Amino acid sequence: MPERTDPALAPSDRVWTVPNALSFARLLGVPLFLWLILRGEDGAALLVVVLSGVTDYLDGQIARRTRTVTRLGQILDPLADRLYIVTTLVGLVVRGVVPLWFAAALGLRDVIGAVLVQRVRRAGYRGFPVHFVGKAATFNLLYAFPLLLLAQWRPDWAGGALPIAWAFALWGVLLYWLALIMYVVQARDMLAAPRPAPSSAG
Repeated sequence: MPERTDPALAPSDRVWTVPNALSFARLLGVPLFLWLILRGEDGAALLVVVLSGVTDYLDGQIARRTRTVTRLGQILDPLADRLYIVTTLVGLVVRGVVPLWFAAALGLRDVIGAVLVQRVRRAGYRGFPVHFVGKAATFNLLYAFPLLLLAQWRPDWAGGALPIAWAFALWGVLLYWLALIMYVVQARDMLAAPRPAPSSAG
């Protein structure tokens, strides 16, 4: 039996909402975050990413509690997450904190994922439904990177922070690729399914 959704929580086309303003603020923090990492201002960069995490939590809570879920917000929220992951990777690779293979593994996965999304969109689908594994991968990576920054900012804490950071990071990469495999299976099924012919007016 299909799960019923609350019509009041269906996404709207509104733009100017408090959750969307918080998402815009997160996006504005991305170039500042990258600039701070590249300058070696790890404490300030860590503060920016922590504030980003707080606003990420708040915009979701406010949107659900005030019933202001929007289509724009559903785009901005994962976009901000992805940009923070990319900018952190760029900064940490340039600084020599993470190896190039780690960044390449995440980048290659994103490229393949983007190709899959474009393929199913050309077939008439809007994209893939977000599933738990993909969310868990993002969760792991967004916990790993602040801990890596913490280890750079406070070397005396590195002994405790680095093992936890790399546990999150490696699990994040593994789940990221597992999510891609699930998307490949979904794409195969979606492309194999017959599409209904458009009805002619008359």
